[in-house]
Amino acid sequence: MEEERKSGVQIQIGSRRIGEGCPVYLIAEMSANHAGSLARAKEIIHAAKESGADCIKIQTYTPDTLTIDCDNPYFQVKNGTWRGENLYGLYGKAYTPWEWQGELKEEADKVGIDFLSTPFDRTSVDFLEELGLAFYKIASFEMVDLPLIGYVASKGKPIILSTGMGSLEEIREAVETVYAAGNRQLVLLKCSSVYPALPEKMHLSTIRDMRQRFGIPVGLSDHSLGSLSAVAAVALGASVIEKHFCISREIENPDASFSMTPEEYRAMAREVRAAQKAIDQPFYGIAEGEEDSVVFRRSIFCVKDIPAGEPLTEENIRVIRPGYGLKPKYYGEVLGKKAARGLKRGTPLAWEDLQGETGEKDHDLDEG
Repeated sequence: MEEERKSGVQIQIGSRRIGEGCPVYLIAEMSANHAGSLARAKEIIHAAKESGADCIKIQTYTPDTLTIDCDNPYFQVKNGTWRGENLYGLYGKAYTPWEWQGELKEEADKVGIDFLSTPFDRTSVDFLEELGLAFYKIASFEMVDLPLIGYVASKGKPIILSTGMGSLEEIREAVETVYAAGNRQLVLLKCSSVYPALPEKMHLSTIRDMRQRFGIPVGLSDHSLGSLSAVAAVALGASVIEKHFCISREIENPDASFSMTPEEYRAMAREVRAAQKAIDQPFYGIAEGEEDSVVFRRSIFCVKDIPAGEPLTEENIRVIRPGYGLKPKYYGEVLGKKAARGLKRGTPLAWEDLQGETGEKDHDLDEG
């Protein structure tokens, strides 16, 4: 499948296009950072917009749509940020009440930021359809839930799909499930499902590989601290960056420890935008702003007075800075030729200065 894809594909989300040649699409993931407060959830939406995010993302589930209320060892978190938590209890602390979500979407619409959510079962998809969601996110842990992916894809709306822990075969199956529903509007996100993730263990070169294999936009769902991974991802061709976002890490909730504050997100957004501009498109030659530097290249100069008719030698001409004379590549060709006129020390050498030359060869400043 992958070999048939071509790079450069874009998808449309509202008024925005995502993909090669488009500005990086920045998602601020609210997740549990509202800490049970609707007012804080709205504050996060405003802060995300002001911090440079293009989109605010929430999650649509309840403890009962994700798991069951059970205390046996299978349902205990054994390691990591949430060690010791029971799954049902953890999701009870983290979920965003469904009765808030219409208000949150209205708030996002009001401030001019895209609104996105991650559904976790069919009931949440149906709920979000009633809200008029324009596109969907699939979480890494649900990437193997092909029936859910197929149901989301059947709605005919763009999908951003995280691939944390995914083998190539699992990612391929998820992609084909979307396509089988007649939906070609897909973005993949490289993701390390560790909270927080370590940049040196995130294998970011996978972004470039997925772009080549699948020929669709690829981005990064970033759970690491700071901006390093996001900027590196953009350098590798990431079209989307998603980062968890909070008002303050001092507000206790399950996601605070690996979330960005507004100041940090704003700095990350600046760095990502600057990195994308710095990368731009392949270019060879004299770039904008380099014009004044061309004269500091080397060229052939007279370093002694040379009377008319005298041969050019290694003693009376040299390759030096600046670049007003013939290009250094002609040095061997002009040695031994005779001066057509008297040449003063410090004169840049030109073809018309040589006997038997017409002056039609390249003698201008090096064009790069």
